[in-house]
This record gives sequence, C-alpha cells and structure tokens, in this order.
Amino acid sequence: MKKTTLLIFLFAALTGLKTAAQESSVSVVPRPDTETKAALYPTGKAPLQACSLIKLPTGSIEPHGWLKKYLELQRDGLTGHLGEISAWLDKNNNAWLTNGGDHGWEEVPYWLKGYGDLAYILGDEKMIAETKIWLEGAFKSQQPDGYFGPVNLRNGKRELWGQMIMLWCMQSYYEYTGDQRVIDLMTKYFHWQLTVADEDFLKDYWENSRGGDNMWSVIWLYNRTGDPALPRLIEKLHRNTANWMQPSALPNWHNVNIAQGFREPATNYLLSKDSAQLRASYNTHQLIRRTFGQVPGGMFGADENARMGYIDPRQGVETCGMVEQMASDEIMLGITGDPFWADHCEDVAFNTYPAAVMPDFRALRYITAPNHTVSDSKNHHPSIDNSGPFLSMNPFSSRCCQHNHAQGWPYYAQHLVMATNDGGLATVLYAASTTTAKVAGGTEVKLTQETRYPFEEGVEISIATPKDVTFPLYLRIPEWADGATVKVNGKKQRITQAAGQYVRIERQWSEGDQVTLGLPMTLRMRTWQVNRNSVSVDYGPLTLSLKIKERTVKKDSRETAIWDSKWQEGADASAWPTTEIYPDSPWNYALVLPEKNPLDGLEVQWKPWPEDDFPFTAESVPLEVKAQGRIIPEWQPDETGMCGVLPMEGCAMEKKEDITLIPMGAARLRVSAFPRATE
Repeated sequence: MKKTTLLIFLFAALTGLKTAAQESSVSVVPRPDTETKAALYPTGKAPLQACSLIKLPTGSIEPHGWLKKYLELQRDGLTGHLGEISAWLDKNNNAWLTNGGDHGWEEVPYWLKGYGDLAYILGDEKMIAETKIWLEGAFKSQQPDGYFGPVNLRNGKRELWGQMIMLWCMQSYYEYTGDQRVIDLMTKYFHWQLTVADEDFLKDYWENSRGGDNMWSVIWLYNRTGDPALPRLIEKLHRNTANWMQPSALPNWHNVNIAQGFREPATNYLLSKDSAQLRASYNTHQLIRRTFGQVPGGMFGADENARMGYIDPRQGVETCGMVEQMASDEIMLGITGDPFWADHCEDVAFNTYPAAVMPDFRALRYITAPNHTVSDSKNHHPSIDNSGPFLSMNPFSSRCCQHNHAQGWPYYAQHLVMATNDGGLATVLYAASTTTAKVAGGTEVKLTQETRYPFEEGVEISIATPKDVTFPLYLRIPEWADGATVKVNGKKQRITQAAGQYVRIERQWSEGDQVTLGLPMTLRMRTWQVNRNSVSVDYGPLTLSLKIKERTVKKDSRETAIWDSKWQEGADASAWPTTEIYPDSPWNYALVLPEKNPLDGLEVQWKPWPEDDFPFTAESVPLEVKAQGRIIPEWQPDETGMCGVLPMEGCAMEKKEDITLIPMGAARLRVSAFPRATE
C-alpha cells in the first residue's frame, strides 16, 4: 500500500472512530437511573436511599429572561424592602437577634428563606450582607444544650416551627458559602431534639402538621455528615408528626398545612423504604383535589380551611399555600423523579401564583381563586373562610403570606436543572438560564437554556465544557406534549411516546454541542364534572382565562389591612398602597364550545414579546385566544359582593359574542372555569 493511501486510510479510520464515539444513545425512560452510583452531590448515604434527582447547590443556576425579570421585581419590590417596612422584621428587640426578643419568631425565617436565596441567585452583595445579619443572630443564639433561636413556649413545651424554617435558610447559606458553622449548629440542635421526650415533642399545631420540614433538614445534614444518630431522629420526627397517611381523611384542612405536610410520608420513605409511605403522599395530594381541587390552576379551594359545600372555583387559596405547594412539588420530584411533579409545579407557577401579586411585586393577595372577579378590601365571609379584607392587593394583610411569598420564584429557579445518580443532569423545569454543574468524572460543565417557555414551544440547550466528556442528559417531556421532538446538533432523534417521561441522551459531549427540544402546544379542554360540568381550556402548560378589563383603585394600606399588619416606625406607608381591582367589563360568560370539535372555533393569536421581558399582565402577555361567549344574566355577585357560584346548567343565556382569552397567570381578575354553551 502506498504511503499516501495509508495516510488517507488511517485518517478516515480515526475520523470514523471519533464520529462513532460522538453518536448519541437516545432512549425514552420513565425515571432517571438510580441504580448507577455515580452521583456527584450528596444523596443516599446508607441507610437512606438516594433521591432520584438531586438539587444542585444554591447559586449553581443563573436565570435569564422573564424569570430573571421576575426575581429582579421581587428584589425591587416587597421581598427586597420588607425588612425596612415590616414591624415583624424590625431589628430592635427582635427574637432572632435579641435573647428574649418579642417579635419575628416566624416572620423572620419565612421572609429570609426566600430573601437569602434571591440574594445568592442575583449575586446582590447588599442583600447578602443583610442576610448574614440574621444568620449571625441565629448562630449566636445557640445554647449549650444545642437549642437555638427564640424560646417560644406552648403549654410549657418549646415550640419548634420557627426553627424548622430557619434551618432551610441555613442550608442554602451553607450551599452558597460552605460555612462549617451551619453543619455544627444543625448537628448540635438535632442532638438536642433527640433528648426531648416524645410527649413534649412537636405537640403544637403548626410544628405537628409540618414536621416533614424538620425531617427534610435532617436528611440534608445526614447526607453530608453521616452522623449515626440522625436516622433515629428521622424515625422520631415521623412518629410525632401529624398522620398524613390516612386513606380518606386529613389531620386538618388548613390549606398551607396540606400543601407542605402531604410530602412527609414520602420524605420518611427515604429511610423506611416502605412504598406504602410513598403512595400515601400521592394519595393525600389527590385526596384534597378529588373534592376541593376540581378547578384549574393546580391548587384547591381552602381559604383558609377546606369546608364541605365550598368547592366552587370561586374558592381560593393562600399565597402561602401556592409557594409551599411549589416547594413540595420540587421535593417530590427529587425524591421520585416522577415528571408528574414538575408538571404540577408548572401548573401552579404559571397559572395560579403570578396573579397573586401585583406586576411590580409591591403588594399581594392573601387569597386568589380560579374565578376571581373582584379584588377589594371588603369582608367576604362566609363566601371565603376568613373574616377580613383578604381579596385586595395589600403589602401587609396577612403577615404570613407577606413574608412567606419570597420563596416561590427563587426555589423554582434553583430546580430548573437537577443532578442524576448516574453522573448526569436533567432539565426538569424549562426557563432561560445557565447552569454550572459537575458531571461524570467531576468535570464542570455549563448548560444554557434559551427559551421563552411557557410562551414558546422550543428550548435550545447548549453545552460548554473544558474537554470532551461523556454523561447522560435527561430532558423532561411534559405530559401534555404529544409529538415532542429532539435534535442533537441539528440531527433529529427518533423518539416515540415520550409525553410524561424523559428523553435520555448519552454521548460524548463537546464544546458547543446543541440540543433542540420541541414541545408542540395545542388547545385542550377539561371538564369539571363536580362543578356543574364547567370547562377550562389549556394551551400547552397555560390555562386560559377570560380577559376582563381591570380598573384599579389605590387605598391607604394602613386602613385596609387586618390588626396584625404592623408597620415599622418611620416607614412610609404612602409608598406601599393597597390596590383594589374592579371589573370594568362583563365577566359572567359561558364559553361557547360546540359538541362536535369544540375547540375548532378558537383562534390562537400571538403578540410581540414585551420589551420589559415581563409577560404576566393582561396588557403584555404575548398570547391571546379569540373565542365566543354568551352572557348568563343570573350569574351575578353574591350577597357578600364576591363572584357568585357557578350557575345551574341549562340557565338562560344571551346571544353569542366575541370574547378574548388570555393565560390565567396574567389575569388578576379572571374566570378560568366556565359554564359551557354548546351553541
């Protein structure tokens, strides 16, 4: 063989080997691999079993696009300034800064839980410094026996709910800084918990309902230290927490307790490995929704407690309940790997939560409902469970949600991408972002998502790596995304029946590799039989609402809040008004959807993307759907002035007219569960 021919042959062979090495192994799988033990982040230290997906350390994910804009609005709005205006966050004689202080036991960690994470995500040095003031106070509060924080006595017993929240603040701080004092404080505190007799442990209402939050922190610590005493504490927490494993009942019907308490059995399952506990969390999630959750938006009617007979879509949920549900969905996604929890988290995040706050994030509602046609400061009890001004956008009514709201979007941003046990990464929630994470062998890569999802069908994912590296990349395919497509470096991959599962791509990744994910969005209809066969229309992950013309009225928030909404001395209340929102167009429409091909007459129309990158207002939302409706004259506000319950089927309707639907997350006044007219 001539030398030239040999060189050509060798070159071709080597090129072929490289091409073969870079071929992708693509498959559809129901869950990420948990059998391969190559996780690069703490999980599954024996005797615990590994989480299916692992949260990356705080600060690993940098959001872009509308999600970053939302976080900046939080920073510039209520979240970022609450420490200056809320009396509960006043540093003078605060229970988290002063031994024997008289306020802030719950409100400080509620607010700090989101505020600190927001600071880390945005890299805001001023906010980080403020966060450290409160954390230093918590460090200094630790007593010789290991207890830390305010001493909040209930019937002579130390109540531990405030500490449960502060532990989550500590965990994020450790992930961001590596400060060993967090590990030391948590270790000493958990050893103190082991000394408390069962009859004195978790007996008060809030701590008893929410013991799973404490358990999640113990698991977090054990996966980092392997302290042999901690599995005993997990068992102790489980037996002293409210029973969330009942097949057809709940320990209580408070919406926030349900939204965060239902995951406790699944959390304990990581130690017990008893699949009945995992199933119990699924059951409890569905149990509340079988009666009170027959509405769009992912939540349920419990304003503040679920009550028999109050199941109409006008029943709402606390903003606290929304953000706790999102956090629980993220944790359940991690434990199980089940894409269901990502779908549900998006449902709440896109459809329910955005309408609970003002677009400038300077006020929020205590209660928000799927059918919400007035947002005033009146008392609407008994139409809602609470007595008070709970439907208006107020910076201070009530104090729990005004502080606890802060975690919603920061926690969401931190779960866009998660690590897998086989040394890979999984894109589980889609938003423009850059993730820095370790993959197989410890190589640190950057994964960048470019997308306007959920207002766009496509997601472009690019890989930046210092060297070629082989690892699996999992792409979550939403349950609604029939016909999803995947391309690797422009080459379409063969996948079938991927909706509600993952596409797993394993290959040798190189600098600049591109993955293109297509998620076709179509119109779908859901019927809520228990709520008089009302209907909702979805477009991809977005549920649609009637576009109602909104009229806003500013009020003095000191005059429109409840008794415990206290201002700091010297705070400028005029800069933080209440906003009331009234309908200036009819809302009492049935949606015309013929029996045959009901969605054929609906027309999706696109508008320009908003210049300010914020799509969650009726004016800026880039998606509208043209439809037809018929006014129902008898469907009117009830005796309290609130949206009336859905009318009986077969009631009189006026003639057809054109109406506009928009995503319900952009509609602060909305009708999202419609009576149906078939002609």
